[in-house]
Amino acid sequence: MTKSLFPGFDGLMNLSRREGVDVRPTLLRVLTDLYVQTGTHSEDEQRQFVELATRLIDQVDDATRAAVKARLAVYPHTPVPVLQKLGLVATQEGRRVPLPPSPARAPAEPEQRMTADMAMQPKEAAEIHDMFFRAGASERALILHNLAQTPLKAAPRIPTVRAKRAIQILEMAAIAGDVENFTFELGDSLILPSRVAAQIVDDTSGEALAVAARALDMPSPVFQRILLFFKPEIGTSVNAVYRLSRLYDRLAERSALVMLAAWRGSTLAVTRAKYQAALHDGERQRARAVAGQTRPGAQPGSSPTVRKGTGSSDR
Repeated sequence: MTKSLFPGFDGLMNLSRREGVDVRPTLLRVLTDLYVQTGTHSEDEQRQFVELATRLIDQVDDATRAAVKARLAVYPHTPVPVLQKLGLVATQEGRRVPLPPSPARAPAEPEQRMTADMAMQPKEAAEIHDMFFRAGASERALILHNLAQTPLKAAPRIPTVRAKRAIQILEMAAIAGDVENFTFELGDSLILPSRVAAQIVDDTSGEALAVAARALDMPSPVFQRILLFFKPEIGTSVNAVYRLSRLYDRLAERSALVMLAAWRGSTLAVTRAKYQAALHDGERQRARAVAGQTRPGAQPGSSPTVRKGTGSSDR
């Protein structure tokens, strides 16, 4: 049954039951990675993926579920039942979703409004953030293309007046080679922490900067000038400038704003993890302190105090 997608699935599940080793999180991650590697699937492959994925999603930890959700959210051909299982689209009672959908139909306006409100959770945002910065140039282009179709909620547009002011400052800082002011203005205008803004600026491949510029609705000639002056490792390569310019011209605003939402949300995930670690460490410290305290004992040479009753007298 599972031959075309994951030949060892049944054997590994039997091993898991017999040996007590929980391999389900690994299975779901590998199954998802195999599925998103290709853009087309047969009806049998899609049915297998739905059957296996929907079974495993309820049986894995939150971190695995968030990682899988982030990958499938940006994959344009994720089956509807899996999207429903992950909470990326709402389940409509009384309606059976065909599998696979053939021919593909454009979602109705109510469905578009419904899916546009699927807020991104911090763990999912962190996974998309990490997946993007780990990817190569071609993979990043594919991720950005898929983000335009994902049901995840995009960040709101930057106000026009604020964006125009930021674009002017960024161009002047780029021409002057002022990395510090460029980074500060980028983070301030996009409401990003300095850590993420610096990661965007320091990214040598250039796609992150293209996303940030598109989120500001920067004119293409301005973006090209910034590449030439601010990024010498890119500006000195005709192929690199042409590749990023073409990517920028094709980059949808929604893709940039969804990625912006992921960059913002990933910060919450990092903050929560640090807070929980500090809280856990504090609890351990307090527990050790309490365990180390001992009740004071009687000093050597002292006698125990004898309490005399008040209702008797010596005769």
